[in-house]
Amino acid sequence: MRKIMAGLVLLLVSMQGAPVCGQSVKYPPLGEYMMARDAEIALAKSGAPDNISGHATTSPSQATETTIEQMPAKLETQFALSALPRAMRDKATVYLLDPTKGYQLSQQGTSGVTCLVERTAWEQADFRNDIYVPLCYDAEGSKSFLKVIMDAATLRIQGVSPVALKAEIENRYKNKIYEVPGKAGLSYMIAPVMRTWMLPDWKVHTMPMPHLMFYAPKITNEDIGAVPTSSPLYPFAFKEGIAEQSYIIQLIGEAEKAKIMADETNLLAALCTYRASLCLPNK
Repeated sequence: MRKIMAGLVLLLVSMQGAPVCGQSVKYPPLGEYMMARDAEIALAKSGAPDNISGHATTSPSQATETTIEQMPAKLETQFALSALPRAMRDKATVYLLDPTKGYQLSQQGTSGVTCLVERTAWEQADFRNDIYVPLCYDAEGSKSFLKVIMDAATLRIQGVSPVALKAEIENRYKNKIYEVPGKAGLSYMIAPVMRTWMLPDWKVHTMPMPHLMFYAPKITNEDIGAVPTSSPLYPFAFKEGIAEQSYIIQLIGEAEKAKIMADETNLLAALCTYRASLCLPNK
């Protein structure tokens, strides 16, 4: 879930220069994380391949704006599992996206946790081929929210339009075809990078935003007394398209985030080599 870390970005924007306990917040400017918009536009106009290293890969640059390419299986697996703490990865189930069939089981786990890279943000009612949101659900989320993501991918492949897909997902919740998690749980999203719609301009950006999402259907910030504009350091509620898909968000601390980025250097390099839009800007 994902595509959608707009709320998180808004919080970081609001905290630029704001004091906490007498010290300046250490979150760097958002611009340091995002690929410059001018660079994205220039890349598109140039017709240059997404593979900026020149190495042979699947060719996303030859796809249309909405046609999803198939990622190399090893890279997609590593990317999906990066949403989990390392100690949990060996026992997790992994699904990989076949753009002609939908998500296919690649690795059967034993922990009940399921990981994938989400490529369709149904709640946006807009199809693109450059959305990448690695995430993992615990056992409870794997029985509920995971089905929504998989169905969205399949319906898109079957030719359902973006607007019709959004309406279909909402109707399935209304008609109880989709059920919310039956007990407390969470989605792990501590990957070193993701690419999706984000504020402040509500355009697609690439940035690191490791966080945890605790299931909280129909819960609002008012329900938990949160003031999300005051600080991104504390939990807040976030609605992902529909009230049933609401979560309480907890950002990963700066020290742990720095460790994640350092530990995933090789993955970040591989993703950047594969597709320029997954490159984090140089600091």
